[in-house]
Amino acid sequence: MKLHQQKLVCVGACYLDTILDVPYYPGEDAKLRATSLQVRRGGNCPNTLEVLQQLLREEEGEQQRPARHREVHPYLVSCLPNAEAPATATIVGSFGPESLVDFTRCVYRTDHTEPASSYIIRSKATGSRTLVNYNDLPEMTIDEFIAVANETGDDAWFHFEGRIPETTLQCIRYLRQSFPHTRVSVEIEKPGREGLEDLAGEADVIFYSRSWAENKRYESAQQCLNAQSGVARKASLLLCTWGSDGASYLSLPSQRAVSCPVAALSGQPNISVVDTVGAGDTFIAGMLFGLLCHQQDWDTEKKVQFAVQLATCKVQRDGFDGVGADVMKHLGVASQ
Repeated sequence: MKLHQQKLVCVGACYLDTILDVPYYPGEDAKLRATSLQVRRGGNCPNTLEVLQQLLREEEGEQQRPARHREVHPYLVSCLPNAEAPATATIVGSFGPESLVDFTRCVYRTDHTEPASSYIIRSKATGSRTLVNYNDLPEMTIDEFIAVANETGDDAWFHFEGRIPETTLQCIRYLRQSFPHTRVSVEIEKPGREGLEDLAGEADVIFYSRSWAENKRYESAQQCLNAQSGVARKASLLLCTWGSDGASYLSLPSQRAVSCPVAALSGQPNISVVDTVGAGDTFIAGMLFGLLCHQQDWDTEKKVQFAVQLATCKVQRDGFDGVGADVMKHLGVASQ
C-alpha cells in the first residue's frame, strides 16, 4: 500500500553551538579553564528534526512496522547564511549524509557567511547551563514565509518555535486563511517574551516550557494547562514539560488531564543527568512522531509517555546520537 505523504514543516532558528564545560560557573572578571569544548549544530527546530529523523529511520527499518497511513517528509525553515558558505555546509552536513530533512524551504541570506551562534557554559558543580546568543542574520519576513507556505500547499503540519511572535502570528493566520486543512503546533518557551499567548490562541497543539510557566507564577504543569485552556481557544491538546517531573497534558475535547512522571515511566528512582541541552526539543520530537506516525494505534497518554521517555534518555547522554534508536529498541515500539 502506498502511504500518503505528510509534510512536517518546522520553522525556527538554526545555530552553531559552542559548548564549554567548566568545573563551576565563573564569577565576574574571573579566569577559568574549561575541561572540554565542542561545536555542534543547535536550535530548537533543528534539534527536534535530528531526533525525529532517528525515530523515522528506526520505524521504517523494521520489517513489521505498525500499519499507518502517512509517510512523514520533514522540512526545516530557517534563515541560513549563503548556500555556499562553509557554515551552511556544516549545518546541513550535521544531519548526516542521507538526511531525511529537506532544506529546500530554508531562507538563504546571500550577503552573509556566518551563522547564528550560541555559546553555552555548562557547570559541572550545579548542572546549570548559561547561554549567550548572537545572530546577525536578518529574520524571516512574512512575505518569505508566504512563499514557503504556498510551495508547501495544504494538508501539512507546521511547527513553530515561537520566536518573533509578531511575525509568527502573521504566519499562522496566513495558514489558517489560505490552507484550512493545515495543522499548527507552537512552542511557548521563552519567559517574559511578549506575544506568545497570542500564538497559543491560534494553534492546534501547544508546548509550554517549565521556565515560561514559572515566570507566569504557575506552580505546576497542570496549573499551567488549566489556566491556559482559556487562552488556547482553537487547541485540541496542551502539553507542559516539568523537568524531573516529566510532563502533563490536557486534551481539550475530553478535558482529560494526565501527568506522566519520569520515575514512574523509567522505573529508576534517580536519573543521572549528563546534558539537558535540547531536552525540550527531544520531547517535542517524540510528540510529533506520535501525533503524525501513530494517530490510530497510540492514545494521547501513550504518546506523551513515549516523549517523556525519549527526553529522559536524551538527558543521560551528551548530544543526541542514538537516542531515537535506544528508546525504540528498549520499548519495542517499532515491532508493536
